[in-house]
Amino acid sequence: MGKTSIEWTDATWNPVRGCTKVSPGCKHCYAETFAERFRGVPGHPYEQGFELRLVPEKLPEPLRWREPRRVFVNSMSDLFHEDVPREYIAAVFGVMAARGDHTFQVLTKRATRMLAWFQWVRGLDAPGEDAQVRACLGQADRYTTRSRHISYPPWPLPNVWLGVSVEDRKYGLPRIEHLRQTPAAVRVLSVEPLLEDLGTLDLRGIHQVIVGGESGPGARALHPDWVRSIRDQCTAAGVAFFFKQWGGVRKKVAGRVLDGRTWDEMPEVARG
Repeated sequence: MGKTSIEWTDATWNPVRGCTKVSPGCKHCYAETFAERFRGVPGHPYEQGFELRLVPEKLPEPLRWREPRRVFVNSMSDLFHEDVPREYIAAVFGVMAARGDHTFQVLTKRATRMLAWFQWVRGLDAPGEDAQVRACLGQADRYTTRSRHISYPPWPLPNVWLGVSVEDRKYGLPRIEHLRQTPAAVRVLSVEPLLEDLGTLDLRGIHQVIVGGESGPGARALHPDWVRSIRDQCTAAGVAFFFKQWGGVRKKVAGRVLDGRTWDEMPEVARG
């Protein structure tokens, strides 16, 4: 499996690799830094650096994992990047539908395309009331043989959490409304790296907020009061609050304690 040290997940799954920058939160992208280290290394998964490409051979990976787990989808890319075909996104959702015992966490900075994709898949012509799920499973069948289905899961998939990055007011806050309009069992705000005070957040329809500071060389500073404001708003709204890290050049030294404790709240999800 794709082992990871990311605190809020158990594994990573990357059927897409590479990305391009779209907003200030991308400036010191950890994924780009990692991938470019291996550009030109023959046979390495990132031989092409951080150039975007599909990795269809990775699609069946979660089907082989025996134990249920939380899975961060495309930790090294953005599933809703404009160069990822709609049909390929559907195949990813097909795999997620086939493994309802896993919880898949999808984060994007391209909230408008995410919403547009859901509008597109809603219009697909597939038999039965489960048209969207059947269509996605059909796309997945182009790449892998899934486990036999006795019944089809509801739509939106109950085991898929959708989230958007909210690093600042100009670029981040508008994504929240697009996320709210998107069909999702669980909606998450990934407020990392937090680059400024976000003010009052509209948390209607949001189930979890993850906050973290930027890390590594050139990391932009995180003010504790920005974090406290978000935590207090989450507490008042009954939204799960997860504080990932203070960040900085030495993030392990800085740690992840806020006001004397760690904050590891996760959404309460009921599976039907």
